[in-house]
Amino acid sequence: MAETKRAPPDQRQGKETLLDSFDAWYAREHSRLINILVLATGDTHSASESVDEAFARALEHWDRVSLMVSPSGWVYKVALHHARRAGRRASIERRLHLGHRTRDEVPSPAGEVWHLLSQLSARQREVVVLRHIADLKEAEIGHVLGISRSTVSSTLADAYLRLEHFLKDETKGEHGHA
Repeated sequence: MAETKRAPPDQRQGKETLLDSFDAWYAREHSRLINILVLATGDTHSASESVDEAFARALEHWDRVSLMVSPSGWVYKVALHHARRAGRRASIERRLHLGHRTRDEVPSPAGEVWHLLSQLSARQREVVVLRHIADLKEAEIGHVLGISRSTVSSTLADAYLRLEHFLKDETKGEHGHA
């Protein structure tokens, strides 16, 4: 009977500890990252699918990902790229009439936040969500999105102005002012 190769006990224990750290991190971050991606994309199905794919990749490379300054930032970046690719693919399919998938309604209270964030460009939305929902610092956002800290700062400033104008217009509309 062939004997299966096993890692020495100390290596096995190291792998188990590594997997335990992944499990704890996953339990803490999974839902939070889905919520962040929903607000960045406005699509609950795509956000969930993309975050799951990113976590699967993180597990596959956990020995390296766990050593990163921000494993959650890495997962967000991978999930965002996955969601963008899926969105492009769905757009092409719609244009070719191969299939039409309607965007899922974002449930409340995220739906109200999405309504507000949908007024922003994709880049502005991503930066605002990473800053205020994911609670990343400007330098971390720059690293996740592959842009400079100054670009993050100016994008935030532009987003705040756009949101301010939108909220003023909405308030005027609610009170019947012209």
